Amino acid sequence: MIKRLRIKYTVLAVSALFLLLTIIVAGMNLLNYRSVIDEADETLAVLSDNSGVFPSFENGMEWLPSGMSREIPFESRYFSVLLDENNTPILIETSNIYAIDGVTAVRYAVEVAEEKDEKGFKDDYRFVVTSERIGKRITFLDCGRKIALFHEFRNTSIMISLAGYFVILLLVCFFVARFTRPVSESYEKQKRFITDAGHEIKTPLTIINADVDILKMDVEENEYLDDIKKQSNRLAELTNDLIKLARMEESKSDIQLIDIPASEIILETAASFQTIAKSLNKELVIQVQPMLTMLGDKSKVEHLITILLDNAIKYSPDGETVKLSFERRGKRLLLSVNNVSSVRLSTDDIRHIFDRFYRADQSRNSETGGHGIGLSIAQAIVNLHGGKIGAASPDGKTFMITASFPARNI
Repeated sequence: MIKRLRIKYTVLAVSALFLLLTIIVAGMNLLNYRSVIDEADETLAVLSDNSGVFPSFENGMEWLPSGMSREIPFESRYFSVLLDENNTPILIETSNIYAIDGVTAVRYAVEVAEEKDEKGFKDDYRFVVTSERIGKRITFLDCGRKIALFHEFRNTSIMISLAGYFVILLLVCFFVARFTRPVSESYEKQKRFITDAGHEIKTPLTIINADVDILKMDVEENEYLDDIKKQSNRLAELTNDLIKLARMEESKSDIQLIDIPASEIILETAASFQTIAKSLNKELVIQVQPMLTMLGDKSKVEHLITILLDNAIKYSPDGETVKLSFERRGKRLLLSVNNVSSVRLSTDDIRHIFDRFYRADQSRNSETGGHGIGLSIAQAIVNLHGGKIGAASPDGKTFMITASFPARNI
């Protein structure tokens, strides 16, 4: 349980961190890319308004948009092509760029004209299409250097973020282990206390039972002695269940799972409940897919079936049907037990159904003889086998417990 708690906290923390870093890095790079495009479009707007070139500098630079660097006209590399309605070049302007000749400029312009986009990128060149009196002008601006800087910034930001992520991941694992250590120690002490106290309680219970048996031989039938015997037996059963649960939780890593004939074990164990169900005016339906095997412990699987069927038969009304099924679905083995509940089940009941000593019947009477710990043991057994167990009650009356186990490869 403590291990799952640590994993849960760690996964939650690192997931939140990863999401935060992803948002930050993506946001920075998106804003950076948007800045490159906006600056290019602003420069292209000036060029388009002046027939594909910057205005003359003889009368000053009043035409320069607010916020644009005065060095832009001298730093920019651009070219433009004027096409007629048949995409035939009328005028080619490549005097302000070295990497593009007239043939390449015409090819770029014709390809853009055929794609019919008003603006966009052609390789590393940002372009804009504007209409003029004798045709349409396609103006290109070289953004290669700025795009290269953008890619460099993107890669650097991702690398730094990943490095920071792994550093914080190590810190999270370290601090989660420290923060959960008191809980882990307390939990271990609790399990040791249950085991030790259980063994200590068993001795006086045995003596009480023996004394009651001796008194029964010396006196006539006595309801008080019968009550003592009954309650001491209940306490002994509860003590044994708590010890079993504590041992299963302690020995989770030590359990040796072997290949067992799961179908046969489940079928034989469930069949023994047929007589019990009939004696209580209930029907038990068993549907087990044959020849299914799994890695497990035979005695614990038998104990699991016993708990689930005992619980279903005990807490279902007279005349109802209890159904057990076991089948393979994909890579999982599914075990389910269905019954109609004798009490109405709420969402809160389902949420706490596997808690120790929890009962859906809030009166917690002892008429059924249970202790409210059986399903906790069932959950521990399923966990020991690397499986998952859950409960559901769609309408508050029907009750279903489903356990899934890893299937053996065929």
